[in-house]
Amino acid sequence: MTEKKQFVATPEAKAQAKQLRLFAMLAWIIAIACEVYAILKLLHNDMLTWLIVAIVVILALSITGSLLWKKSNRLDPASEKDKFRFFVQNQLGAIIAAVAFLPLIILIFTNKELDGKSKGIAGAIGIVALLAAGIVGTDFNPPSIEKYTEQINEQTDSLRTLNDGVDHAYWTPGGEKYHIFKDCQHIKGREIHEGTVQQAWEERKKGDNELCKTCRKRAEKRQEQGGADANAEPAEQAVPQETGAE
Repeated sequence: MTEKKQFVATPEAKAQAKQLRLFAMLAWIIAIACEVYAILKLLHNDMLTWLIVAIVVILALSITGSLLWKKSNRLDPASEKDKFRFFVQNQLGAIIAAVAFLPLIILIFTNKELDGKSKGIAGAIGIVALLAAGIVGTDFNPPSIEKYTEQINEQTDSLRTLNDGVDHAYWTPGGEKYHIFKDCQHIKGREIHEGTVQQAWEERKKGDNELCKTCRKRAEKRQEQGGADANAEPAEQAVPQETGAE
């Protein structure tokens, strides 16, 4: 029976994820600070242009933070066993979007110092910004330790099936896929690392890895031909040596 592998984020991946989360939090803190400034200083008819600028800036900061946060979660995902932490960690971008826009939008529509036209313009822009930030901040396919573990084991089994029972793959540090054949056209001539499927995941610190489709088709064709690699160069014929040669 094949031993099942367990996904564990490497120290390097955790360190990179921590750095990304710090930058994301910084972007979100600045976004909320801009919101507070807009509430205190910009809710006036003569400040409508600057209010719109503030909303756009808040949107840009909110989206930037969400993208960084999502990337960090793919490096160091949460476990589904802790449902509260799993939800908050993966949907924090959407939560921050609500915090960054809802109070401002409510105050825009209820503020007595804004006329109806200004409320309509600023309020509509604010709602669109809230929806955009919320959609970007929501992770519709959140990563998890359990999901990565399942994918690693499924891909390891699949690789073994295509590779004569051997869990051995090739990959490039910046690539999106791993490969069965070292001379695959997609990695040939580049820096190539090799090891198990799990090592490919751990070293490249990327989630949702998958086998190269070109390698898959080539391996399947090799199996159909009884183990002969259809793309392998033919072996050179042995040249008879002269009598007395070493």
